Amino acid sequence: MDLGASGNYSVVTEFVLLGLSETPALQPILFIIFLLAYVATLGGNLSILAAILVEPKLHTPMYFFLGNLSLLDVGCISVTVPAMLRRFMSNNRSVPYKACLSQLFCFHLLAGADCFLLTVMAYDRYLAICQPLTYSTRMSWGTQQALVGMSCVFSFTNALTQTVAVSTLNFCGPRVINHFHCDLPQLFQLSCSSTQLNELLLFVAAAFMGVAPLVLITVSYAHVAAAVLRIRSAEGRKKAFSTCGSHLTVVSIFYGTGVFSYMRLSSVEASDKDKGIGILNTVISPMLNPLIYSLRNPDVQGALQRVFTGRRPAE
Repeated sequence: MDLGASGNYSVVTEFVLLGLSETPALQPILFIIFLLAYVATLGGNLSILAAILVEPKLHTPMYFFLGNLSLLDVGCISVTVPAMLRRFMSNNRSVPYKACLSQLFCFHLLAGADCFLLTVMAYDRYLAICQPLTYSTRMSWGTQQALVGMSCVFSFTNALTQTVAVSTLNFCGPRVINHFHCDLPQLFQLSCSSTQLNELLLFVAAAFMGVAPLVLITVSYAHVAAAVLRIRSAEGRKKAFSTCGSHLTVVSIFYGTGVFSYMRLSSVEASDKDKGIGILNTVISPMLNPLIYSLRNPDVQGALQRVFTGRRPAE
């Protein structure tokens, strides 16, 4: 820490991430567990992406959005886990101030895009099931690109706003973060200046990027459920519910962990619990998403078989 020129306190130039455990004997075990999780996540999501690219049957809006979700999942886990693996190996838990803010920005950029993309996917299912006659025109290639682009722009704006706001805070000690990556609630706890504006910005972001998308998703699937129940074919109902059920499972995991992470800013004691929630959000969810979307989807399963074997599955 360097001595601040404007006072008698020390200004923090780096933070110390306590990580998941301070027990040395657990470090190699945790390294292996998270290395396997990282490899599985990369393999699963990149396989889904490859399947979408090589299989013409998957060249539809739903799978275009799923491919983008897979890319976001790869990015989200890559922001946190590789750095955590390096700390397991080196036992050096310090992270420079600028690196901490960079990680914060990248994480919120990718997680925010996830929020909007999940909403877009729900809207896509609403149009496909409730408005099938106009679906192809309303969900054109240009519309798909625009929806993904808008998701990224909104997320970038929020991530930049949150990061710039945090950079205005004074950190004069302590510098220990009881987490495995840099995030807003933990940095708020370490600030020696007022975080009232930052908490207000986070509250607005939670409403715009959390509550509003969740309401839109709920409304979309309420209409979808009503439409599916009117389908006379049992096979048709099963297929529709299977597709929507996969998406709703992902939404539940993503938003459930997000609520626990950011709605308890005043609770210092909750930091250890936040680690578990953080693991669900940044590691488990990206790892499970490919499995959730492919487990009951014969089209994806057939495309994956073609990717890995080089031939189409038997009809």
